[in-house]
Amino acid sequence: MSEQIKIWLVGNTGLRNPNRIQEGFSVYASSAFVGHLHGRENELGFMNLLDEKGIIQNEVGKDSSGSHARKWRLMFAKNGLIYPQIQKKDGRQEDLGALDDITPFGRSFLKADTYPAVQECFLRAMSVEQFPMSDGTHYFSPLRWLLAIMLELEKRTGTSELSRIEFALWGQTTNPSYKLEEVVDNILDLRQRRSASQAKRSFDKKEIAKRGENYDKKADNFLDYGDMNMRYLRISGVLQRKGRGLIIVPTKRILAEKLAKSTASLQSIMEQYKLLCTGAPLPTDNMDVAKSLLDDLVRQMKERHILFDISDLPLNTPTEVNIARQRLENILAQTDEIQYASDQCNQWEEIRDYMTLLIKGGGKMVYDEDNAIEVPKDETPAYLEWTLWRAALAIDHMVNKPYEVRGFKLDSDFLPVSAAGGGKGDLYCEFNDFTILTEVTMSTSSRQEAMEGEPVRRHVSDAVLKYDKPVYGMFVAVRIDTNTAETFKHGIWYAKGDVKQRLDIVPLTLVQFQKYFVAMFESNKSDPQKLRDLILQCESRRDILEAPAWKEYIDTTVSEKANEIASGIVVHKSDDAPLVPAGAVVRHVTFGEGQVVALEASFPECPAKTVEIPYLRSLPDAISFCADGRTLLHDRFGEGTVLAYTVVFQNQMLTLSYPAAFKNGCLAME
Repeated sequence: MSEQIKIWLVGNTGLRNPNRIQEGFSVYASSAFVGHLHGRENELGFMNLLDEKGIIQNEVGKDSSGSHARKWRLMFAKNGLIYPQIQKKDGRQEDLGALDDITPFGRSFLKADTYPAVQECFLRAMSVEQFPMSDGTHYFSPLRWLLAIMLELEKRTGTSELSRIEFALWGQTTNPSYKLEEVVDNILDLRQRRSASQAKRSFDKKEIAKRGENYDKKADNFLDYGDMNMRYLRISGVLQRKGRGLIIVPTKRILAEKLAKSTASLQSIMEQYKLLCTGAPLPTDNMDVAKSLLDDLVRQMKERHILFDISDLPLNTPTEVNIARQRLENILAQTDEIQYASDQCNQWEEIRDYMTLLIKGGGKMVYDEDNAIEVPKDETPAYLEWTLWRAALAIDHMVNKPYEVRGFKLDSDFLPVSAAGGGKGDLYCEFNDFTILTEVTMSTSSRQEAMEGEPVRRHVSDAVLKYDKPVYGMFVAVRIDTNTAETFKHGIWYAKGDVKQRLDIVPLTLVQFQKYFVAMFESNKSDPQKLRDLILQCESRRDILEAPAWKEYIDTTVSEKANEIASGIVVHKSDDAPLVPAGAVVRHVTFGEGQVVALEASFPECPAKTVEIPYLRSLPDAISFCADGRTLLHDRFGEGTVLAYTVVFQNQMLTLSYPAAFKNGCLAME
C-alpha cells in the first residue's frame, strides 16, 4: 500500500458543522440567488446575505472574494440540494438540471422538520457513490466504505469502535480499491502498538509522519480533516461518537450492514448525480428491511425494560413501519437523555471547562490524546445554551424532564445541533417551589439590550403567567452591558390587559455563574435553593442602585456567596438595616401607613451640615447610592451618608433617623 494517499472529504473545513447547512439552505431557497450562485458578484452577494441573517460571521475585510459562498455552494451540491456543475466529459448540464437550481431532493430537505428527518436526508445523500476512485471508472461512498471497515472490526473484535487516530490514518485515506481485510489488519496493528506505548501523543505523531510519507500535503490534515469528516459522517444517524472516534449506533446496525454491502459502483457520475438530486433510496424503503429494523429495535427496548406502545399504528407499508420505528427511537432518545441528565452531577468539572472555553470565545481543551472538548468559535451561542442546560441538570432536583427544559435540538451524542429558535425562553428549570427561566447570549456589544431586553422580559412575563409558583429570570452573558442591567433593574412589563408586572431578572456574567457553580460542587453543596438565594440577594439592591453600581454589587455578592458556600461560614452583618427604595411605603406602629418622599444626608465636603434630597421617584442625577444602601456619592461633594428619611403619613410628615428608626421595630417596610 505504498501508492499516493488521498484523504476524501465528505464535508468542508470552511463549513465544519453540517447541522448549519439546513438553515443556510433555507436562506438560499428564499433568496434571489437560486440558480445564480456562480460568479464573483453572486458569491459576494450570497456571502453578505448569510452574514446579514446571522448564519456566518464574516469580519469586515476578511473575505472579499466570496469564498464563504463557494464553500456553502459546494456542500449544497455535494448533498444533492442544488444541481452541481457537470463537466463536458460527463454529459450535458441540461440533462441533469439548471446549474445551482434547487433539486427535488433539496425541496424535500427544506421540509425536514425534525432532526431524525434531517439525518435521513444526509444519510440518503451520503449513500450515493459519487467519489471517484483511482481507476477512473468506479465511484464510491465514504460512508458505505467506512461502515464496511467498522463491521469487519466488529466481526474480529466484538465492537465496531474506531478511534480518532485509526480513522485519520486508515479510514479517510482508503477506499474500496484497498483490500478490506488488509485495511483492518493495519488498524488492529496500529491499535496494538499504540496500546503498548507509554507516550500516546508522541506515538501518534510518529505514525502520522510515517503515513504522511505518501501524502503530498500538510501532515496536520490527517487529524484536522479527520475531525471534520467524522462530524459529517455522524449526521447520517448511523454513526455516533465514541471518545474522539466513532461507533455504529446499536439501533442502526442492520441498516449499516445493508449499506455496507455495496461500497463501489460502475454507474457513471451523471447517473449518480441524478440519483443524488432526486433522492437516493435507502434499504429502509424496502418492507423486509424496514420490518427487520423495527423488530430489532423492539427487542433492544424490551431488553432495557423501556415501556412503549405502537399498537395504534398501522404497519402495512415501509413508510408506516418507519414511522413506528421513529416513534420508538424518540422514546429511546428521551430515555437515554434522562440517563445522561442524571450523570451530569458527575460531569461538573467538564461543564466548568466548557464555560472557560466560552468565556474565551471558543477553542479546544485537550485532556489527553483520547479525550478533549471543543467549542467551535462559530457555534458559541448554541454551546452556551447547552452548557447552561448541563449545569442546570447537574444542580438537579427539577420536576420537568431534561428535554422539556431546553428549546434547542441535540444530536445522538447529546451535543447541540443549533441554538433554540425565538418565541420562547432558552431554559425552563422548574423546581418544586419555584421556576428559574435562564436566558443566555454571546452578545457583548451595546446592542445587547436592544436584542435581549424586550424578549427576555416577555419570556419571563409569560412564565409568570404560566406557572403557579414564583418565577425568577437569570440572564447570563460573557459580558453584561450596563444598558441591559438598567433594563432588568426596573424589570417592568405590561402583560395582556395592561397588567403591570415587576419581574425578577438578575444579569450575571458567565464568569460569575461559573464561580458560584464551581463553589457549590467543590463543597458538595449543589442545590437549586442556593441559586434562588443568590438571585434574591443580587436583587435586594436593585431599587436603590444605579445600573453600574448594581453590576458591582452583583459581582461582590457572587464572590461573598461563593466564599460562604466554600467555607461553610455565613457572614452576618450586624449593622444590616432595611434598604429604602425611592417612594417606599412604610408602616409605623403609631402613625400607620406612610410613604418616603425625601432623605437627609451629610456630605463632609458640603458647606451645609445636612442636605435634604427629594426621594419620591429617584435620586437626582448628580447623586447615586453605593451598594451598602447608606453611602451616597455626589458628583460635586463626593461621598456622603444617609442620616434620615422623610415620610409623609396621613396627617403629618416625620423625619425618621436611619438606620435606627428602621431597626427598632416601630417601623416596617411594606
